[in-house]
Amino acid sequence: MQQTTKLFLRALKCSIPHLGKCMQKQSYCNFADRYYNRIRLKKYHLQNKSKISDLARHIPSRSFSCKDLLPIKPENEKSLSENMDAFEKVRTRLETQPQEEYEIINAEIKHGGFVYYQEGCCLVRSKDEEADSDNYEVLFNLEELKLDQPFIDSIRVAPDEKYVAAKIRTEDSETSTLIVVKLSDQPVMETSFPNVSSFEWVKDEEDEDVLFYTFQRNLRCHDVYRATFGENRRNERFYTEKDPSYFVFLYLTKDSRFLTLNIMNKTTSEVWLIDGLSPWDPPLLIQKRIHGVLYYVEHRDDELYILTNVGEPTEFKLMRTAADAPAIMNWDLFFTMKRNTKVIDLDMFKDHCVLFLKHSNLLYVNVIGLADDSVRSLKLPPWACGFIMDTNSDPKNCPFQLCSPIRPPKYYTYKFAEGKLFEETGHEDPITKTSRVLRIEAKSKDGKLVPMTIFHKMDSEDLQKKPLLVHVYGAYGMDLKMNFRPERRVLVDDGWILAYCHVRGGGELGLQWHADGRLTKKLNGLADLEACIKMLHSQGFSHPGLTTLSAFSAGGVLAGALCNSKPELLRAVTLEAPFLDVLNTMMDTTLPLTLEELEEWGNPSSDEKHKNYIKRYCPCQNIKPQHYPSIHITAYENDERVPLKGIVNYTEKLKEAVAEHTKEAGEGYQPPNIILDVQPGGNHVIEDSHKKITAQMKFLYEELGLDSTNAFEDLKKYLKF
Repeated sequence: MQQTTKLFLRALKCSIPHLGKCMQKQSYCNFADRYYNRIRLKKYHLQNKSKISDLARHIPSRSFSCKDLLPIKPENEKSLSENMDAFEKVRTRLETQPQEEYEIINAEIKHGGFVYYQEGCCLVRSKDEEADSDNYEVLFNLEELKLDQPFIDSIRVAPDEKYVAAKIRTEDSETSTLIVVKLSDQPVMETSFPNVSSFEWVKDEEDEDVLFYTFQRNLRCHDVYRATFGENRRNERFYTEKDPSYFVFLYLTKDSRFLTLNIMNKTTSEVWLIDGLSPWDPPLLIQKRIHGVLYYVEHRDDELYILTNVGEPTEFKLMRTAADAPAIMNWDLFFTMKRNTKVIDLDMFKDHCVLFLKHSNLLYVNVIGLADDSVRSLKLPPWACGFIMDTNSDPKNCPFQLCSPIRPPKYYTYKFAEGKLFEETGHEDPITKTSRVLRIEAKSKDGKLVPMTIFHKMDSEDLQKKPLLVHVYGAYGMDLKMNFRPERRVLVDDGWILAYCHVRGGGELGLQWHADGRLTKKLNGLADLEACIKMLHSQGFSHPGLTTLSAFSAGGVLAGALCNSKPELLRAVTLEAPFLDVLNTMMDTTLPLTLEELEEWGNPSSDEKHKNYIKRYCPCQNIKPQHYPSIHITAYENDERVPLKGIVNYTEKLKEAVAEHTKEAGEGYQPPNIILDVQPGGNHVIEDSHKKITAQMKFLYEELGLDSTNAFEDLKKYLKF
């Protein structure tokens, strides 16, 4: 079930593991695409940045042309070393780095001329211009915490740089430790706090640094604390949320004027403002929670910009009001969205608001001039499937990256003075010339058009004979993850077709797309998935004997349901930390996320309609003796989000059904392979586990009877074995 810098909703991903079963290793705060770890490919460098997500916006559409993307002309060597802006420095660094080595690193934040980041097992800082050198100052050795392979998840620096706080996690657990380091000639750890989710610094009237943080217990985040250090040391509880279906997270507005206390569940939110200049004063309520109304707040020039779904249509729209008159009756409509549009992120600047959008499965950037309310809409290259937001404190530029499942991120910068979007120049990834991306739609049984994104090798002949890997998620209003993954790139290079099915229940087309695939409409997502696969086959993309399906977390519901209802469409399936026992899980209120998940799946304990509906699609409830595709399941021993018990029960029932069908089928029948691979640790999904990646790829190649030699040789170029 269900996943540094500033943007109001960005806090959601990392600060709240409560978005449900789908949580992975997080970079700072992402709302719902949920994640992009901080990664360094020696080809590219991802910054740790928060994100809005699951929101949508109106786009005055405009055709994309090369005039919108003006390459930055190279300058002479001297000017490159002395006079480049931040974007050009990054571009130059990328051009001098090899393409094919990748390593995962962690959080990074810039503050006051320094860059704070993890180097080896240490929290370090270096001057901004020396960030890629070995000239850094060690602030804290993570080995002192005596954790197994710790990494820094997120970093916050106090306003005057007297302290730095860093959240530390391990690869195999979702628990975290927050350390506070006093910055001096001899940096020293001031204190540590266990189980911290979100955290932010403000400064009070006496110039004293105040740390606000949320405490997480059993995956639930209900308590907010504030702490000071030094001579006036204190640590006190500031707020406790009483409703167990809600969670809390903190977000500091980009101008640092307000700290927002966000209280929300899947469908409703409430925001309080903590004055960034007077943090000891009582907080100000913006609008009391109203069932079904979501809103998120940013601030600029004594005005609040509010992203909300209030009013008709019930999609997100941007509103604004005076900061001293925040109640809902004062909200004025500022910007509306077009149908089938989702807001991925929002960034606020002195004179501009930048919206990162997905409209009809294509990416756009809208730049709104706040002085004259002008709107410039840029349609982005069709290969792009996802944004990666960049840390940015430069008021003149808005940098970001674009990526796809098979292409590493590429830098772009919108420069406000020129009113133009510039792209990274230099080495062009060969995948752009050797592969093709298609966007098509399948008609579901109720007539709804379901978008798909397809990748395949350009020179592939007779696509009907090529292996196909289908991806699905369809829950929580979250987009199907389409960030770069080296193993996906390898598959396309080896002749595979990749198809991403954006079914109802996800968020690709806005809030209504999610609403049409949750609660008693969950079967819409299953019908969409079936229609997508049949459409692919009918259009000449592979055939059932070479079709595989991949899903993780809550995506396991639809994948498992399809294995029960239409097993003949598939040859093999890989599932990771899959949610398969919906009924029993949602009836067990002792599990940490059950109450928070009621808005997505329903309440089978008290509502007979919900109970009967879940029984219709729950993978564990619908296993029967029949031919199944081969299934490889990766589970995690101490996973708190998707308990191992439910996965084991599913696997045992499935093996019993397979054995019964094998007996009935008689001699000569080749039964499917059902494999349960239980990994140690307590994390929900370990995205970058080389062991997991190689096991899943090996399974797919063997089940389809394909030679994997070339694929694994290519994979070694990207992963360090």
